[in-house]
Amino acid sequence: MVAAGDICRKTTALAPAQIAVVNTICSILGLASDLSHAQVTVYTKACNETKLVIVAQVKPNTSFVQQKASSLGTMINAYEEPLVWRTITTGEVIGGQREWALGMWMEMQVYPVRDTSGSVIAAVSFEASQEEGRAAGHQLLVETAQLMLATVKTPISSKMYRSLSAGDGIIIVDEQGKIIFANSAADSIYKVLGVGCITGRRIYERQVYMAIAQKVMTGQETYEAELLVGKMTLMQRGIPIVLNGVSVCTVVIMTDFTELKKKEKELLIKSAVIQEIHHRVKNNLQTIASLLRLQARRTKSEEVKAALRESVNRIASISVVHEFLSQQDAEFIDVAEVTKNILELVIQNMLEPDFNLQTSFNGQTVILPSEQASSLALVINELIQNSIEHGFTGRQEGVIGVEIATLVDTYKIEIYDNGIGMPPDFNPQASNSLGLQIVRTLIESDVGGTFAMYNDKGTHACITIPRKIEGGM
Repeated sequence: MVAAGDICRKTTALAPAQIAVVNTICSILGLASDLSHAQVTVYTKACNETKLVIVAQVKPNTSFVQQKASSLGTMINAYEEPLVWRTITTGEVIGGQREWALGMWMEMQVYPVRDTSGSVIAAVSFEASQEEGRAAGHQLLVETAQLMLATVKTPISSKMYRSLSAGDGIIIVDEQGKIIFANSAADSIYKVLGVGCITGRRIYERQVYMAIAQKVMTGQETYEAELLVGKMTLMQRGIPIVLNGVSVCTVVIMTDFTELKKKEKELLIKSAVIQEIHHRVKNNLQTIASLLRLQARRTKSEEVKAALRESVNRIASISVVHEFLSQQDAEFIDVAEVTKNILELVIQNMLEPDFNLQTSFNGQTVILPSEQASSLALVINELIQNSIEHGFTGRQEGVIGVEIATLVDTYKIEIYDNGIGMPPDFNPQASNSLGLQIVRTLIESDVGGTFAMYNDKGTHACITIPRKIEGGM
């Protein structure tokens, strides 16, 4: 959205201090529009003294206004907007009607905007349908919104002056603490609280639950707090309108957060349950791995021991993923963190005591959904195991490294060693090795990526994954 100040600087003769005044009111125009149930437009004189410029315009969230093309920055002849021109030139508050579209008339009220010296520098128009304009309390809402624009001071809390929704309750309290207006949403909230009619009551009555309004009136500062009343959760926001040091009225906005809080609580419970499930799955996998280790120690067959060690590592690699998921409430995993843990696990379980292995890890953060991360964990486990088992035959030392890089459209994960490399006639795509079959299946089917192996001062296994499956990105 083009800033009002930028339009003013380019098209008007307003001084910087005057532009600051216009910017201030424009910063809360959304709330003023929602409060008044009207489209709000800010006009200033153009450098050409016979023209007007639209420097800001907002449609309400609380009422329907026929959609029209944006007219920000548009130059308008004075005779096309006679009510606005009269307000800017005389400083009068003008009310009337204008033809919004062919045969469609809107109620229009125009108020002057003054700088600190009292000079009129702009005009604000409120335009609403004739049906809206005739509704009970509409005039009071427009006057309150106009007063808010005229008295707002910097700095402004954007949170406190945020826009409204159609379901928000709006209450206006006069300087005596009497409720002089409540919309249907506010009435509905208070009916649930056992108060039949809120209008006419005073904020000091206990059953009205208006301690926030009292605090705002006394302190003349905006305030917001959550309120628990019976089974209801309400968010109350109070905005004072202060004129010449006196709180002339207070706007109280009430939002029923009961269902939202209920859903949040349900989500927290579900999240805790899911984390506990991951924790138990991790523990169960570790128990299975421990049983297999026990079985490996009891068997006398070296072939069976090797097979059991491989199974232990596969189970442990899945366990790592569940351990990460048990510690967070999102179903996404950082592949780099998982890879570091798997590298350590495989070395602990597979490495012979007299072998001197160095590791190298260079990984950028890659976030994947847990399903893809689990498959990738198994793949990385298989490839690291493969290097330890076959890459260093006849050697007593070596290096295994992992590199994870983020490219334009893909992620690239490379596991390499400086070992003896693959035999010249070895074809990894045609190999009957169970480990490589697992790798190919998981990469191509579960992750939707590609897999290749090649020799370069050792064996390199390269995994490429499309970035489209990245979690939440």
